[in-house]
Amino acid sequence: MSTPSPLLAAVDLGSNSFRLIIGRVEETSAGTQIYQVDALREPVRLAAGLNAEKYLDHPSQQRGWDVLKRFGERLRGFHPDKVRAVATNTLRVAKNAEDFLGEAQHALGFPIEVIAGREEARLIYAGAAHSVPTCQGNRLVVDIGGGSTEFIIGQDYEPLIMESLYIGCVSHSRQFFPSGNVDEYAMKQAELAARREIQIISATYRDAAWSQAIGSSGTARALAELLEANGFNDGGVHGLTRGGLERLKRALIKAENANRLKLAGLKQDRIPVLPGGLSIMLSVFNELEVDHMETTDAALRLGVMYDLLGRTQHQDMRAVTVEQFVRRYGVDRAQAERVGRLAIRLYRQLPVEAAEDDVAAQVLDEGREEGEALLNWASSLHEMGLSISHSAYHKHSAYIGSNADMPGFSRPDQARLAELLLGHVGKLGKLASQVQQVDWQLLFCLRLAVLFCRRRTDALPDSIDVQRLGDGFVVSVPRAWIDVNPLTDYSLQREAQEWEKIGMRYKVVYA
Repeated sequence: MSTPSPLLAAVDLGSNSFRLIIGRVEETSAGTQIYQVDALREPVRLAAGLNAEKYLDHPSQQRGWDVLKRFGERLRGFHPDKVRAVATNTLRVAKNAEDFLGEAQHALGFPIEVIAGREEARLIYAGAAHSVPTCQGNRLVVDIGGGSTEFIIGQDYEPLIMESLYIGCVSHSRQFFPSGNVDEYAMKQAELAARREIQIISATYRDAAWSQAIGSSGTARALAELLEANGFNDGGVHGLTRGGLERLKRALIKAENANRLKLAGLKQDRIPVLPGGLSIMLSVFNELEVDHMETTDAALRLGVMYDLLGRTQHQDMRAVTVEQFVRRYGVDRAQAERVGRLAIRLYRQLPVEAAEDDVAAQVLDEGREEGEALLNWASSLHEMGLSISHSAYHKHSAYIGSNADMPGFSRPDQARLAELLLGHVGKLGKLASQVQQVDWQLLFCLRLAVLFCRRRTDALPDSIDVQRLGDGFVVSVPRAWIDVNPLTDYSLQREAQEWEKIGMRYKVVYA
C-alpha cells in the first residue's frame, strides 16, 4: 500500500475572520505542492471588540472561543508538528490578549502564536507567491486585514521589503463609517487617513518598482468579486482597477449606507467592513500609483503551511499544478510530451513582433517564453477529459481547466488555458464567436501538433514548416510523406476548411 500524503493545517486568527485550512503535501517531478483539501472561515470581527483602552470585550472573545472549538473538532487527531496557529494585529495590541489566548488554546487544542507585523508580512508573501504565476522582476503584494495592512515587495519566492501598517478594514470602518453610514466627507476623511499612513513607505516602494501587483486574502478578493460581478472594471478586466474602485465608491456613497447597497456578489458578512476596506484599497492605488491589481485568496494561512513544511519552492507553481493534474487524470504522458514537443517546434517557426528598443525586446521575449509554457501545459492537459468520457472529451478538459482550483494560475491564465483545451480539436466557430481575444497562433500550433500525432507514435515527417499568411497560416509537408499517409492528408484539408469558415486563410503546401 502507498503511504498517504501528509496533511498540514494552518489556523489564522485574523482581526476580521478566523480561518482554518488543511492541505495535502504532494510530491511531483516538478516540485512540492500543498493542495487544499478543506477550509473553514468564520467572521469573528475580533477587532470590533477592542475598546478605546485596547481591551477586548467579552462578547468578541466568546465569538472567538466558539469558533476555535469548532476548528478544534476538525483538527482532532492531528499531530502537533502538523498544525500551526497564528494570531495577528488585534491580539498584538490587545492588553488582555493573554486572557483570551489561554481559553483559545484550550478550545483549539494547539498552541497559538501571536506573530509580529513583519513576520505576518513574510508569511503573507510566501502564501501569495505560491498561488500566483511567476513574473519577471519584482512583485508587490498588499494584504488588507481587519486591523492592519501588510505591504511586501519580493522576487520569486523571496520577500525583499516588508511593512505592516495599523490600518485595517474593521478598524477603519468603525472609525469613519459608524453603523455603515457613508457620505462624501466620511469617505474623503477615511482615504486621507489611510494615505497619511501609506505615505511613510510610498517613496521606498515606488522606487523599488514591480511588474506585478497582487491583492491577497479576503478584502481584495471581495472587492474584486464586486467589481467583476457588477461590470465596474473597464473592458471586463479581472481583478481590481482604479476605475472599478471609483465606481464602487460612487455606488456606496449613493446608497448612503452599506446595509442599503444592492449589488451582485455582495456577501452579508462583508457589508460591515466594506467601506473601510474600499477606502484603504483606493488609498493604496493612489499612493503607490497602482492601475491594476490581480487578486488571490491565498495568503497568510497558505504561507504558514509552506513555512511549516520547512522548504522553499523554486519551481513555477503552475508547472507543479499541471504535473499534479497529469497524474490525477491519468493522462497519457508520452502522447502529451509528443504533442508538446511538436507544438513548440511549430511555434518557434512563427514570427515574433519586431521590438523598438531593448525594453520592448525583453517584454516580447517574456511573452514568447510565456507562450511556449502555455503551449506545453495545454499539451500536457489536452486529454485529461478522457478520464470522464471519450465523447467530446475536449469540452471536459476545458471545463476542468476553467473551473478547477489550479494553484499558481491566475484567472486570465486559466481562461487562456481553457480556450486552448476547448479549441485543440473540433469546430473553431465556438471560439471565434466569443468576446475574449483568442491567441490564434498558439491554437494553430496546438491543433496541428494534435493532428500529426494522431497515431500516437513518433512517425512524423522529417520537416513540417509553418509560416504566417496575413491573417492566416501556411503548412508545408513533404510530398513523399503525405503520399503514404492519406489520413493525415485528409485531416489537413478538413483543417483548412475549418479555419476558412471563420474567415482565416489556411494553405496546405506539399513540397
